[in-house]
Parts: sequence; C-alpha cells; structure tokens
Amino acid sequence: MKSDSELQSDVLDEIKWRPSIDGAHIGVTAKSGVVTLTGYVAHYAEKSSAEAATKGVYGVQGIANEIQVEMSGTHKRNDADIAAAALHSLMWDFEVPNDKITVVVKNGWVTLDGKVDWQYQKDAAEQCVSKLMGVKAVTNDIALQPAAKWGDVTGKIQDAFERNADIEARRIGVVTHEGKVTLSGSVASWAERDQAMWAAWSAPGVTSVDNQLSVRP
Repeated sequence: MKSDSELQSDVLDEIKWRPSIDGAHIGVTAKSGVVTLTGYVAHYAEKSSAEAATKGVYGVQGIANEIQVEMSGTHKRNDADIAAAALHSLMWDFEVPNDKITVVVKNGWVTLDGKVDWQYQKDAAEQCVSKLMGVKAVTNDIALQPAAKWGDVTGKIQDAFERNADIEARRIGVVTHEGKVTLSGSVASWAERDQAMWAAWSAPGVTSVDNQLSVRP
C-alpha cells in the first residue's frame, strides 16, 4: 500500500501530466487513501478533469473535490448568455433529446431538468454544458423514464461484467428490484468501479444504480 506522501506525489504528477488541466493552482493532500483537492481553476471542466485524473491513480480510495471555479474577467458570462449557449449546445448534441430538457442558470450554476430514456443521455447533457465558458457548477436533475420494460436485468449485467476485461466479475454482487440495481463487493480501482457502474446502467429498464462497491487496491 502506498504511503500518504507517495499517493500525494502520484496524484500531483498525474494532474500535471494532463494538458487539459492547469495544475499550478491545485493543491493535493492524502490521508489513508483519501485524496483532497483544493485550490482554484478557471473552468468547471478543469475541476471535473482534475477529479477524473485523481480517480485514475492507483491507491486512491476516496476523493474530496474542494476545488473552486474562479473566472477572470475575460471568461465571465452572464446567466442569459450561459443559458443560450447551453440550449444551443444541447440542440447540436446527437446523444441528447434536447426537446425533453430544460435549462436554468443562476450565478453561473446550471441546473438541468426533464426526462430521458437512458442514463447515457442524462450524462451526455451534463457533459455538453459543463465545458461551456462561464459555467461554475452543474446540477443534473434530469429524471429517467425508460421506454424499455424490466426484464432479466441481473443476468444481463452479470454477463456484461464477464465480457469486460477490466472487471473482475466474481468480486461483484448484483441485486435488482424493478428498475433499481445495487452493486456490492470490492474492486481494485476507481476505473473498475466506474466500468461496473456503466455496465449496470447499460441494461434496459434501469432507473437507478446504487454503487456500493468499495475500492481496495
């Protein structure tokens, strides 16, 4: 197991390694596998990228992302401009049923609402607006209302785990009830945890995934 100083150093190196992140103003501390990110960045997308970079480091078991988004005068946009840009971006994203989504912006904070059939559509909408200039944070309140009927989802998810080379299926338990899926057990990395969650979300009829998988390198 890595020491706190080793984990801190590895996370800092990974953040600096990624060209999409300006790590000059990002601080990293580590304690017992939990990494805390502090400091500030100019874009919300950078904050998300810093968290993703941290998840990719072996030995990270938990993350507290306390990075603040602080924009300079050249990056600032008023709420009306952000809302207009968000609606335009959603309209041009082929994965997003934009006619089912509404956008509210207050002080740079974007809230998405509406109903879609699949989790990937909900995620695509959030990713679409999170990279816009002026956005400080995103709340995704889009609800899932699947058109597909509930079937043998447990078996389908377990089969998906078996097919995925990045998932050790025998360490993961799957329980389903109507549209809810609960994952339990342990995985070796955050990447494996995310892979298992997306495999579960890909099953037809799923409306929620309770990911209880613990990360144990």
